[in-house]
Amino acid sequence: MNVPPPTPVVLALDFGGTKTALTVADQHGTRLHDLVVETAPEHGARAGLERAVDAARTLLAGREPAAVGVSTIGIPGEDGVALAPNIPGWEHLALGRELALAFPKSALRLATDVKAAARHELLAGALRGCDPGLYVNLGTGLAVALVAGGQVLTGRHGASGEIGYNLRTVADVGRAIGARTPLETVVSGRALTEAAAAHGSTELAAHIGTFVDELAFHLVNLTIALDPERIAVGGGMVRSWTALHAPLRRALDAAVPYPPQLTLAAHPQEAPLLGALALAVEAARSGN
Repeated sequence: MNVPPPTPVVLALDFGGTKTALTVADQHGTRLHDLVVETAPEHGARAGLERAVDAARTLLAGREPAAVGVSTIGIPGEDGVALAPNIPGWEHLALGRELALAFPKSALRLATDVKAAARHELLAGALRGCDPGLYVNLGTGLAVALVAGGQVLTGRHGASGEIGYNLRTVADVGRAIGARTPLETVVSGRALTEAAAAHGSTELAAHIGTFVDELAFHLVNLTIALDPERIAVGGGMVRSWTALHAPLRRALDAAVPYPPQLTLAAHPQEAPLLGALALAVEAARSGN
């Protein structure tokens, strides 16, 4: 009796500041099994990676994926993940090499989470057909991705859109990062949570006003520079979209010569994972 070979599958992982999302799908991208595990950054980078790999093996149930697509906070490189302060040790973790050892028979693709999300929104979401477009990620951290000519712009070092490092005032000019307060320190999901906790609260709404004002300041200036057709917003903070949308809309309308559309991303929570899945599907099809 001939036993048909198992259906090939691909694996996608999205490493975030607070959680890692995983999905196993067929080679067409149809999702078969999903799982979310806590990143637990207080335990360090390697523990978080090992937890994710163990979860992936549970989902795969003994199968070897044809390809693995990965989105991650920071900028994945050969020897580490740059600009990834939210998980201690992540910057020094050779993520690509470690995953290649964990899945030696799989083609591997890695991308920055916000750029993976923007690529998904460009191909199948809120930025489809927009040129140029802007994807804003309000998550544990803060970053944007620029879309132009049907591509997500990466920049010379892969760091385009890392506005979490922006100067906040003219007094910051000439100061190194360690001598000033970068934007992400005060405008991010993590910053808002810490501000609420400092006042003995878990309610974020009471602290969102200043957060939105400073976000709007930088979003307006970026929009004037880029002149996008549409801005799509994703990330965990969009759970507070009703509190975010109106002040951002007012700020854009008041100051931008040609105010763009402002909308939620089509998949505001899952766009990075779906972007990683698209990378895995493409890698499986190309065979390398």
